[in-house]
Amino acid sequence: MQKDLENRFLLDFEENQNIVHKICSIYTTNKDAHNDLFQEITIQVWKNYLKFRGDSKFSTWMYRVALNTAISLYRKSTRKVKTQDFSTFAYKIESTPYDDTEEIQLKALYAAIHRLNDIEKALIFLYLEDKPYKEISETLGITNVNARVKMNRAKEKLKNILNP
Repeated sequence: MQKDLENRFLLDFEENQNIVHKICSIYTTNKDAHNDLFQEITIQVWKNYLKFRGDSKFSTWMYRVALNTAISLYRKSTRKVKTQDFSTFAYKIESTPYDDTEEIQLKALYAAIHRLNDIEKALIFLYLEDKPYKEISETLGITNVNARVKMNRAKEKLKNILNP
């Protein structure tokens, strides 16, 4: 019984989902908000699907549920927004320039790690996670001494990649 209901819902919804997309486009301004509203409307249509009696076409009923959902969410969002004039406290905010040095270094490190082989990547990952050599060797199924040797080689390889 439940499976039949789900199948009917999926068929009805898929045939008419453009309705939801149109409403989402009207009530949202970006893709994330569009997707959030689409998901919320889908949930509401599913929750109320048993209440659909068939007095009207499914598409008409779906328009009503979708619009009511969008409007109620829009009203909730406009009630929550409290604004303050920025000029009254802007002088208190100190602007500091963004330092992306660490971000650049991390990107370079990840790019270098991508150039390692699979075992070396695993070794470096576990090392960066502060795992002891005993745990690294157990995880990779190699001896403790072998883990240390491979780690030193991987570190050396990373140094050469980062500082050619």
